[in-house]
Amino acid sequence: MATATAMPRLACPEEAHATLHVVQRARERRACFSCTGDRAAYLEALRECTARECAVHAYALMGNHVHLLITALRAGGAARLMPALAAGYARYLAAAYGHEDRVWEEAYDASPVHARRHLLACMRYIEENPVRAGLAAHPGGYRWSSYRANALGEHDALITPHPHYCSLGRSPEERRAAYAALFARTGVRITPASRRPSGSLSPRARSRS
Repeated sequence: MATATAMPRLACPEEAHATLHVVQRARERRACFSCTGDRAAYLEALRECTARECAVHAYALMGNHVHLLITALRAGGAARLMPALAAGYARYLAAAYGHEDRVWEEAYDASPVHARRHLLACMRYIEENPVRAGLAAHPGGYRWSSYRANALGEHDALITPHPHYCSLGRSPEERRAAYAALFARTGVRITPASRRPSGSLSPRARSRS
């Protein structure tokens, strides 16, 4: 079974309050979720771990990888979060299925996100991932992402709005409307933040889509 020390830290130190686009990939592109219960268990493990380490602004659970947009509450937050998350999900799989093989790649990919435009584009990229993968016709049709919270106002205890998201409007309604409008724009190509140079120790952890 995977342990909390199995996942290498990032090569460069993580500053407190740094925002990162993190991609966690299953080994050999295998499925990391087999049912609704698996996805719910992963999100519960994420909630437990982030309460101590990071704020989550956006996420999408895909078939063989996970996208997270997080801000560390203290230095090295992601380096503690990701192995703890992997270990928490591993415990669930062991209890539910007797599964003890390691699920995730040895290293995760993380890219810094600074500018407002970059952060909003990254959120959109993450929440449009299920559409690009053919899992839904519209981001709002996919249950396992943060789109419904950020654009539609559904309650999601996991999500903490980023200050750049909050700058979209003076009220929650204005912010949601402005954010949803970003998805309606055409002709704007979004470059995945995770395709930028990574601090990961392993080249396998670089985002491939």
